[in-house]
Amino acid sequence: MKEQFQAYIKNLQNTICSALEEVDGKAKFQEDLWDRPEGGGGRTRVIEKGNVFEKGGVNISSVHGVLPEVLRKQFGVEEGNFFACGLSLVIHPKNPFVPTVHANWRYFEMYNSSGDIVTQWFGGGQDLTPYYLFDEDATHFHQVCKEACDKHHPDFYPKYKKACDEYFWNAHRNEARGIGGLFFDYLKETEEFSMQDRYNFVTQIGDSFLNSYLPIVNKRKEIAYTQEHRNWQEVRRGRYVEFNLVHDRGTLFGLKTNGRIESILMSLPPHVQWVYNHQPEEGSQEQDLIKVLQQPKNWVE
Repeated sequence: MKEQFQAYIKNLQNTICSALEEVDGKAKFQEDLWDRPEGGGGRTRVIEKGNVFEKGGVNISSVHGVLPEVLRKQFGVEEGNFFACGLSLVIHPKNPFVPTVHANWRYFEMYNSSGDIVTQWFGGGQDLTPYYLFDEDATHFHQVCKEACDKHHPDFYPKYKKACDEYFWNAHRNEARGIGGLFFDYLKETEEFSMQDRYNFVTQIGDSFLNSYLPIVNKRKEIAYTQEHRNWQEVRRGRYVEFNLVHDRGTLFGLKTNGRIESILMSLPPHVQWVYNHQPEEGSQEQDLIKVLQQPKNWVE
């Protein structure tokens, strides 16, 4: 399974990067190959200062070795080895009317002292963070997610949509990071689903990503904007940073396990504002967004 999924994420990284470069029309991804001293490594690709994308990264990694202390405590074991691989991406467009997007698809194995697999699972998801809300964009993103989920089980979309709303919640702000999408973790083998079934589901979601996002980018990237729009985008980006550094499990895991700091912090936008007690004007588009973030809604039936 690990060879199968590693091959998949390598191909998916190539596909996504090529598609994003085509949409941008100017900037190209810069590739950075790196090794992890404890075992494994990765392929980081970053795009910056483009026509459409101000900053973004599409990274893959495959790491292995002795189980870090934080995971030994989490799993209640004294020793063990692990393998983990995945693709993680964050794209921050320049135009405030184009949303930021995040996605991640990953696989994990843990072994006993004899080298046998004692547990394995998939995780991942994708979510959208707009700065100005267009209902039809949110509906499109969620509809693509739902259609991909429905090919595998009718309960998947409502279950993983709810998990996404709950996970990407900035508790200290009492608001969502964005308008959600999908979030799933610890997808293990069960009586109903084999690991191959899990693989087929996760790769279905990965394959649907470009269709969920690029039509929105192409629809909004030419909208004229002002410095006021840009200021709002940067204030909201501050909330994005807060979530990633305070709540995000992947970021915290990387920081606690000697992860590669440049890849971990790739998700952070290049220009951000923190304005004291910032409040949008009553009845404004900005306030419309906040209302939705404070009370997540269902975008598709």
